[in-house]
Amino acid sequence: MSDLAWVPRSCTLPTEERPLRVAEWDTLFSERLTSSSRPEPLRLRLGLAGGQDIEERVRDLVERESGCCSFFTFTTTSAEDLIGLDIAVDPAHEGVLDALAACTTAGRQR
Repeated sequence: MSDLAWVPRSCTLPTEERPLRVAEWDTLFSERLTSSSRPEPLRLRLGLAGGQDIEERVRDLVERESGCCSFFTFTTTSAEDLIGLDIAVDPAHEGVLDALAACTTAGRQR
């Protein structure tokens, strides 16, 4: 799977910026991902290790992602050393969530 496989055609981020955004997600997953589950077909639940400025980093990234891919719904929660990130999509974008979930699995194997 190419690194850009999960980026849908409906994304409004300029094409030349997409690899940079994907790299941000990949870096977040490889550095911070502690768990990944799929409680529902249209929802992905991630656990991210907390740390200095990590919550702000996650919130900034999901805000920017929401700006170009409005079909994503992100919900963040924070605990002492863990940031929860739920990512939901509409039925038309389930394949995008499938590909994103595959990226999280790859990130945990690095």
